[in-house]
Amino acid sequence: MISGLKGRSYEEKLRELGITTLEERRHQLDMTQTYKILTGASKVDSGTWFERASDGIKATRLAADPLNIKQRAARLEIRRNFFSQRVVDDWNKIPSSVKGSVSVNGFKNGYKSL
Repeated sequence: MISGLKGRSYEEKLRELGITTLEERRHQLDMTQTYKILTGASKVDSGTWFERASDGIKATRLAADPLNIKQRAARLEIRRNFFSQRVVDDWNKIPSSVKGSVSVNGFKNGYKSL
């Protein structure tokens, strides 16, 4: 237990300790896991989880980056909260230079510096 934090708000405690919120940490881990799946570092077939935007027939702005992914159709509301659905928009916003990192640690460092 760290003394001197009693009575402070959650945000003040985080600022004092220099750590990020649980929400931001989950987001960072989601992006790291997406990177591992798409690059083959996790030894999982990426086609099981994601559909690459460049695999489509039409050439669009979304397909300009070969590491961009498309959102699959979800008929149920609960499906929209699954990992493979919730990370698509945020993943596509990451610059190509970060997505094209050579290693997982390179991706993590590049993503944290955004």
